[in-house]
Amino acid sequence: MTLPALHNTGVLYRRILSQFPQDISLAFAYGSGVFKQHGTNQGQMEKNMLDFVFAVDDPVTWHTMNLLQNRKHYSILKLLGPTKISSIQNEHGAAVYYNTLVPVDGRTIKYGVISTESLIDDLMHWKTMYVAGRLHKPVRMLVQSENGKLRGALVANLKSAVTASFLMLPESFTEEDLFLQIAGLSYAGDFRMVIGEDKSKVANIVKDNIQHFQILYSNILRDCPQVVYKPQQGKLEVDKSPEGQFIQLMALPRTLQQRITKLVDPPGKNRDVEEILLQVAQDPDCGAVVQQGISSIVKSSSITQSIKSIATAGMWKSVSYSSKKLMKMWKGWRRKPSVSQMS
Repeated sequence: MTLPALHNTGVLYRRILSQFPQDISLAFAYGSGVFKQHGTNQGQMEKNMLDFVFAVDDPVTWHTMNLLQNRKHYSILKLLGPTKISSIQNEHGAAVYYNTLVPVDGRTIKYGVISTESLIDDLMHWKTMYVAGRLHKPVRMLVQSENGKLRGALVANLKSAVTASFLMLPESFTEEDLFLQIAGLSYAGDFRMVIGEDKSKVANIVKDNIQHFQILYSNILRDCPQVVYKPQQGKLEVDKSPEGQFIQLMALPRTLQQRITKLVDPPGKNRDVEEILLQVAQDPDCGAVVQQGISSIVKSSSITQSIKSIATAGMWKSVSYSSKKLMKMWKGWRRKPSVSQMS
């Protein structure tokens, strides 16, 4: 099964990508500069920052080349050299190195660099859910290598998002309910949703992009034996029996299973994961436990990555970027009544 991706090889993206080292296994653009969000118009979109993620097989070599081509993109950490930069990338936060507020071809961009190995690990196991969470939502896929392991991990990540969402939803729900749940996974526990992000962010992402979510998830939903999917009506029914929930819990990514185990199992008892998940499957609060497990992953990675970003962006850019986020949060808060009236 291949990943149903939204490909865009428009001139703007090609021109931007051409200014970076070309040894990239996966590149995608995401965020409010790429996809229209509820409450914004085309003119606002064109002013928004473009966000990119580049997965590279060899971070040291890639940063060596990028420092030669784009030295001004880096903060003072450029003085440490490519080996140390790659070490900071891989060993701290969510294993992503961001350069932000970079002017390229008439637009302002932010780009994160992650090793292909770390990306596959996050997609398969939700170690940090940092890049995996971004890929739960529609993205513009710009480069995708023939790496079979990476392609399989991209699909596995989408399936995991569906499974986790099923556990947190009631027996019957709409497509929009599902997509809101999926889009919200990577924001659960993110401290930036308290300060720095528009509180309507998840709804704004989904409202004007239902069709893009359908492209990503329709095949997975049709093939899933745990759900009755009625695409014409936009409705779904999921198996909420203890047996059904146990199957879903057993299919969750490894890190999430471990977090759930830690939440439920008393210290020193040391039961195996299967036994604990069987207990959770029979708990009326099963969905809440899964939510807590996800929140614990996201909270940890969002804090450590944000601390790291102060160093990788530099103090001035960090203050500038944070002030723009706070302004978006303020604008979202001000227009919230009108949005709720429309929904």
